Amino acid sequence: MKYSANSVWENRDEYDVVVIGAGHAGCEAALASARLGLKTIVFTVSINSVALMPCNPNIGGTSKGHLVKEIDALGGEMGKVIDQTFIQSKMLNRSKGPAVHSLRAQADKADYSRVMREVLENQENLELKQAEVTDILTENGKVTGVQTYSGAIYHCKAVILCTGTYLKARCIYGDISNETGPDGLQAANYLTESLKSLGIQMYRFKTGTPARIDKRSIDFSKMEEQFGDERVTPFSFTTNPEDVQIDQVSCWLTYTNETTHDIIRKNLDRSPLFSGMIEGTGPRYCPSIEDKVVKFSDKERHQVFVEPEGLHTNEMYIGGMSSSLPEDVQYEMYRSVPGLEHAKIVKNAYAIEYDCIDARQLYPTLEFKNIEGLYSGGQFNGSSGYEEAAAQGLVAGINASLKLLGREQIVIDRSQGYIGVLIDDLVTKESHEPYRMMTSRAEYRLLLRQDNADQRLTKIGYEVGLIDENRYSNLLKKEEEIQKEMERLQHANVGTCGKVQELLEKHGSTPLTSGITLAELIRRPELDYDALAPIDESRPNVSEEVTEQVNINIKYDGYISRQLKQVEQFKKLEKKRIPDSIDYDDVKSLRIEAVQKLKQYRPISIGQASRISGVSPADISVLLVYMEQWGKNNE
Repeated sequence: MKYSANSVWENRDEYDVVVIGAGHAGCEAALASARLGLKTIVFTVSINSVALMPCNPNIGGTSKGHLVKEIDALGGEMGKVIDQTFIQSKMLNRSKGPAVHSLRAQADKADYSRVMREVLENQENLELKQAEVTDILTENGKVTGVQTYSGAIYHCKAVILCTGTYLKARCIYGDISNETGPDGLQAANYLTESLKSLGIQMYRFKTGTPARIDKRSIDFSKMEEQFGDERVTPFSFTTNPEDVQIDQVSCWLTYTNETTHDIIRKNLDRSPLFSGMIEGTGPRYCPSIEDKVVKFSDKERHQVFVEPEGLHTNEMYIGGMSSSLPEDVQYEMYRSVPGLEHAKIVKNAYAIEYDCIDARQLYPTLEFKNIEGLYSGGQFNGSSGYEEAAAQGLVAGINASLKLLGREQIVIDRSQGYIGVLIDDLVTKESHEPYRMMTSRAEYRLLLRQDNADQRLTKIGYEVGLIDENRYSNLLKKEEEIQKEMERLQHANVGTCGKVQELLEKHGSTPLTSGITLAELIRRPELDYDALAPIDESRPNVSEEVTEQVNINIKYDGYISRQLKQVEQFKKLEKKRIPDSIDYDDVKSLRIEAVQKLKQYRPISIGQASRISGVSPADISVLLVYMEQWGKNNE
């Protein structure tokens, strides 16, 4: 039911940008617009929920670490804050190639939220306000302001929706259903109707979280201790690596067993997930323990990660055992796991349903196609995860600001960053479940490594205005040093002397029969830049960041060159822009399905059109011919 306040009054302050929601998307959106000089106000249903981590207590992870590094490269805040508030850090996939190395940091949840809130509260041009927005106000298809539950009207030129999992949120376990947002916070119950009245198509999605257990009731002697990296790598390119070398806390690993699985199977009829009580679609790649037991019935056990929520709490997060089973079953289930036999639950596991949108209604800039000045970012766009949310929030904040400043908006494409892959997938492909970023989604992942995110995106951040002159100058200096050192190694020769042969023998490498360059030696799988130091007499004193890039670029040169050629072809299609005024009904020989899909999506380029399900390569060929003729007729 649409809410209508008894008394409506106008706030006399004029704002450029209104951000609805202060989660990870809202924080990045608000900071971006304020830092670009626009008067910004961010609304939240609870001032205590700024940058809240209602589920897992960590930032980063496989592919998500890439997103955080890219957010930082563009001038966002997430990487800086986690560098200040992490309690354990680990580089995942070290045994694999650099394309899939992903940084993951265990956070002190309360501290992360506190530090991010402090950043927002002290940012010039930015106000933080606790209030529930109930209506988006428009005139002639253009945003003019918002109205809150109290009836206050705030006039603005752009609105960014970052509502996360709060819209008509419902938390469920067993037969218990609470009309609340995550962590028992107030839900936002009225904005959905306003959005629907604007013609916005909505979905109902679901996610969930495991129980939190009192640390004092856990027997860690029955679990495997998990340590952080000996040498910690920071997320932010601006963080001094020495500042993040701290004493780290341990996490723990245990496993479910057949007893656990029998308890779950026996009580499936009491799970709202299987009884039909839950209507929303859940994330395929982060399933509940009930889902895992049913879908992977051949597995004898599943991993359970026991992780601290912070330094000043006894709450432990039970990763891998998300559930919506009744409370009594939760106790029986968790206590069947080694080390949790006497577990005391601090917070029950629950599933949460919420309203979100079909993101195909958005341009790649994250502006709604049919409502000028209305942008959207985060889980509200049908994605999952803090990192995916922050990335979208940052792009939405940048683009809303650039539009108001009369500047060209940015679109990061699939060859430039994981952020580009994420947004392109959301606005182009049909999704009936919460979208999760994965390295396998990125076609050019060897180029989109987390270690080179600054080289890929910091120039864009600088041109936008979120990266200062000093940081950009440092990047240019770094790139110059990388190029200079690579050229030196490609021309530096070593012979067959005893010192060289001894080094090769030490590393199990084939002896030399003739001279060879240092670059050619680096390409050998068993050797790298650091290993050659004893025989590299002309080696300059360069930073660890530079040597890492030199080593990767030389070692994977063939693969990188091949992928760069693929990107060249991709760029040609992306550069072929489709005019806004094109009438697809006039394009002869296009199949009916293609016409319907192209009219629905309104792709901005041939590249984007080619990725729409239902548009075939033959349709693209027809469209290219038509556009060539269209261009001649409209010269």
